[in-house]
Amino acid sequence: MQRIDTLMQTAAGARREGRPDDARRDYAQAVALSRQPGASRGQLVRALKGLGQIERDTGRLDAALRHYLEAADVCRDMDDPLLLAHTIRHVGDIHQDAGRHADAEPCYVEALAIYEANPSTGPLDLANALRPAALLMQATDRPEAARKYWSKARKLYAAAGIEAGVEECDSNLAALDR
Repeated sequence: MQRIDTLMQTAAGARREGRPDDARRDYAQAVALSRQPGASRGQLVRALKGLGQIERDTGRLDAALRHYLEAADVCRDMDDPLLLAHTIRHVGDIHQDAGRHADAEPCYVEALAIYEANPSTGPLDLANALRPAALLMQATDRPEAARKYWSKARKLYAAAGIEAGVEECDSNLAALDR
């Protein structure tokens, strides 16, 4: 349904422009329309993730988590493992933002397993999943695991020419060596 896509584009623009209430309204409408017959499951996932991102942006982590968990459930019924991995990684990020490290870890483990098993995984998708896993390992005092994740992410960021990613990896690897 074109209306859903238009609402999501409008919501994304509102988010970029710093208008979270407008973005929330448009994503919520897109979610509602995506639940109707004729809408694709992919549209529902994108609308839920958009709404979840707005909630995360505004510090409403429990609301964000509800939307991302629903999106992950929908993904599990679809044949799109990379979409599931991306969604699950964000569930882990929300848990980590909330300081729930034990809840974040299985999300990262699952996302990384999906990415590493799928030959269609883009190197930046994998690097962007390794990064929060490395942060989690540092936060939970597992420096060897953190070093492994940072090193893998660094190689991927370097190959893609993402200097900011390389610098973050180098900084964290240096901190682990102190």
